[in-house]
Amino acid sequence: MQTNMRREIDEIPEAAQRLLERSADQLKAAGAALRAKDPAFLVTIARGSSDHAALFLKYAIELQAGRPVASLGPSLASIYGAKLKLGGAAAIAISQSGKSPDIVAMAQAATDAGAVSIALTNTLPSPISEACTHPLDILAGPEIAVAATKSYVNSIVAGLAVLGEWTGDASLQRAVADLPNQFAKAVKLDWQSFADDLGEAESLYVLGRGPALAIASEAALKFKETSGMHAEAYSAAEVLHGPVALVGAKFPVLTLAARDAAESSVAGIADGMAEKGAVVHATSSLAAKAKRLPFVETGHPITDALTLILPFYGFVEAWSRSRGLNPDAPASLKKVTETR
Repeated sequence: MQTNMRREIDEIPEAAQRLLERSADQLKAAGAALRAKDPAFLVTIARGSSDHAALFLKYAIELQAGRPVASLGPSLASIYGAKLKLGGAAAIAISQSGKSPDIVAMAQAATDAGAVSIALTNTLPSPISEACTHPLDILAGPEIAVAATKSYVNSIVAGLAVLGEWTGDASLQRAVADLPNQFAKAVKLDWQSFADDLGEAESLYVLGRGPALAIASEAALKFKETSGMHAEAYSAAEVLHGPVALVGAKFPVLTLAARDAAESSVAGIADGMAEKGAVVHATSSLAAKAKRLPFVETGHPITDALTLILPFYGFVEAWSRSRGLNPDAPASLKKVTETR
């Protein structure tokens, strides 16, 4: 029987197409607002998978627009009542439900401080949409499985579309417009070889760099959520500063590399771990010692990184079921988590 999670993974290409078509005017308006504001810096406001989407957009904005991006702790507003000077900034708040009190409070505080505030949410109207100057419906559609998949992807697609409008980068705009087609290919990729090599492992590392680090962070969370498996995400560079000490024979390492400036470095680090006897799989044709996993080349380094999450989602859903678990309803979790 097909799980809701698998069904929602398969819906990602359609959901992305729906977003780009139906929210086109709102995406352009948000991009125009950023162009008019010309913010000196941006801040993001999110938790969980939404925060991993924010991390992806941080790298994309810094690489494409040259503006620094910082993640704000929502408790700054909801618990500590801090008054931040954000008049020269823009803020991106991401929330599937649009109603977590601390996210809403921080978004409202950013708006009140004079920031151009953009809400990426799957629920309109909602408190987050009312707290921001530019609410955007990511149009992922109903998501029943507890683990976010299509809402995570569509949050990033929406952010990239806004970024393309803001910067006027034709290459990025073309790559974003083509994402539904690339997703349709990526969702069919098979990472069973990684599952075959995991064996009885109870812990693993997921590595990435740049935008792919945000994908690694999301992947590590999904291991925990759906499979009760301990997974930690690290920068492929940062892992060498201590955490690599745990890597030895048969230690699993999933290395997520995109076709970008970091690929050769990431592949080299993956190969170095494989030489230590670790069970290393990498999404790079540059890997010589690590086992290669299939990936989609989109022709743009930013969107290349995003497509990596689709085959991973398919893998982890099947991996959860193989362990006798229900990926739709992980223990101790619920779909909407409200924090204050």
